[in-house]
Amino acid sequence: MSLTQLIQTFQSGTLSREAFFAEVDRVLAVDSANCARLREAVDATQTLHPLPDADYAEVLRRIEHRLDSTAATGDETRVQESLAAASSAASEEAEHVKGIGDTLNGRFVLEECLGVGGMGTVYKALDLRKLEASDRKPYIAIKVLNVQFRGQPTSLIALQREARKAQTLAHRNIVTVYDFDRDGPLVYLTMEYLSGKPLSKLLRKPGFAGMPFDQARPVIAGMGQALAYAHERGFVHCDFKPANVFLTDGGDVKVIDFGIARVFQRPEEDPDVTVFDPATLGGITPAYASPEMFEHREPDPRDDVYALACVTYELLTGKHPFSRKSATQARSEKMRAERPPGLDRTQWRTLSTSLSFDRASRTASVNQFLEGMGVLPHASAFSGARLGAIGAGAIVVAGGLWVGYRALSWHEEPRASASVAVAPSASAANTVAQTDGPASVPAAPAGTLLTAMPAVAVAHGAAASASVSAPVSAPMAEAAVPGATALAALNSTLARIPCSALAASLPAQVLQVRGFANPGDSMAHVRDALAQTPGAQGAKLEVIPVDSHNCEVVSAFAPYWRANHQAGGGATIRTRPPDAQLAQGTPLVVDITTPHYDSYVNVDYFALDGSVVHLVPSNHERDNQAPPGFSATVGGTGDWVVDKPFGTEMVVLLITPAPLFDGLRPPAESRAAYLAAVDEQLKQMQTRYGAGHIVADFVQITTHARSE
Repeated sequence: MSLTQLIQTFQSGTLSREAFFAEVDRVLAVDSANCARLREAVDATQTLHPLPDADYAEVLRRIEHRLDSTAATGDETRVQESLAAASSAASEEAEHVKGIGDTLNGRFVLEECLGVGGMGTVYKALDLRKLEASDRKPYIAIKVLNVQFRGQPTSLIALQREARKAQTLAHRNIVTVYDFDRDGPLVYLTMEYLSGKPLSKLLRKPGFAGMPFDQARPVIAGMGQALAYAHERGFVHCDFKPANVFLTDGGDVKVIDFGIARVFQRPEEDPDVTVFDPATLGGITPAYASPEMFEHREPDPRDDVYALACVTYELLTGKHPFSRKSATQARSEKMRAERPPGLDRTQWRTLSTSLSFDRASRTASVNQFLEGMGVLPHASAFSGARLGAIGAGAIVVAGGLWVGYRALSWHEEPRASASVAVAPSASAANTVAQTDGPASVPAAPAGTLLTAMPAVAVAHGAAASASVSAPVSAPMAEAAVPGATALAALNSTLARIPCSALAASLPAQVLQVRGFANPGDSMAHVRDALAQTPGAQGAKLEVIPVDSHNCEVVSAFAPYWRANHQAGGGATIRTRPPDAQLAQGTPLVVDITTPHYDSYVNVDYFALDGSVVHLVPSNHERDNQAPPGFSATVGGTGDWVVDKPFGTEMVVLLITPAPLFDGLRPPAESRAAYLAAVDEQLKQMQTRYGAGHIVADFVQITTHARSE
């Protein structure tokens, strides 16, 4: 009798309840793989012919208990046996159990069981709210806390912490977690729905004997980059294994289930450290856990290095390095992994060192592991983004920019230390190209607007962080400067000036105000603010005049420009040529750099006609994720060419901790509509991630007709 027939026979009344559960136990005892099949069969029947809630809950309890008892030799996360004792208490809540066909909170319809894990069951669910909004992707994944956890006083905290931790880990190789909620006693979290399969399914496929290194390279890189990103933010996964790696149909690698991740850095900054420790749930998968995890030592990134090395070895060979024995057992038996074929000396040394049973001698970090294995991409795009070309002839005209989609134009540039390239003469350029760090141009170019204040210069058409200044007199250098309180008050005043993005600082104990401002009322406000600030009378101004039609753009991104400037200016955008003067027929080319953390890059061109063209991400460059301290060139192969109308326009670099939008925007759209959408998205990001990792830089360009 098949599992489905067994359930149908029970439902028909020809099989007693006791006999049904006895048969369920027999099926589960014969083959632990029946756990997954029985769960699928049970959930399949819940749509049309559901079991009574109490019986459904009891079947789930027995499946989960079987998974728990067999986890020591399998890939399932082993949970403290004390949890099983909570199952009976949880079964009393059977009337609240929901499954396939049920709806959570009147919004999420559970349609398919995707898997049963150590802490919860994952379903594919239809989001009715997205469906009503005609969203093209109305499906999400929902992780519901297992029945056996509902009697645990820490279970609700566990899932809540998992949701919050996962929300802070915004990375292309980590599953996106949306929210945490409850429906009565049922607690769950929502996350992005992934179409594909777990890595464990590939590794357990009959006849699988390993994957060629070139084919395995992107999988190893994706897994490692996800873990490295989490480590940089103070988290160890603590349960990394093939079942927690998902291979999407689109070729992406996603690490899932940070449910028992524990903070290993800055515990004093974690308000939950004394309230909840995921280690109390006892989550561990013996075949991939380091010896230190069995010894209950403090979590360390090298615990994940060991697990990653085990998974990598299995991916390359089709076999576990220690025949699926736990690290402590393999250590006691003095087991050594055999060298996989196809690895060079450096790769094998890296892999074998990462499999060390001693944390002190193990590879120190995931980044070192990836470097030693030679899987880190060195391509000319963000994080080794997939490169490609699309056909010529697709031409879009927006404002003064001809967008010719001919070929991808991302070119990685080596990031230099602080350096300045100065134009050969004042007549040839009126700003500098600065690769990193503060700098200044020794003389003001032609056309510079000088105010009546001493040593003040306002440059026209220069890059956002370019420095243009008149000679500084000796008396000014000796002048008093504002104290910290006065400087903070000055910055607060500058932030309120309309049509401006300004910041005051004290490099070398000389007050400097730099940024963008409208040359009319805005500059008058600047002078008033300086006049009212003690010690600010000798300030050096490096302010780029903003035309009125660009005020809307500057004002929209001013808070994030100030955040970038105050954080050291890690995000930069520069034009080629550096004077930002572009003639008809010349390509728009900009150089960008990113801050010292993983980020998502958005580059937009705000045209004179009130439209905005999206350069990155776009139809021909969808992947806009950048690693820390990244440098790249946009438009290097002439994809965007200047044309009329001519005047002053803006190009904006916006750095966000997660994708700005779920999908691509139209190639060109209304400026007002886009700025409104961006404002809404950034507000949500600030609530979710904080404002610290949202920064911007921009450059005002001047376009003109071709000289005859």
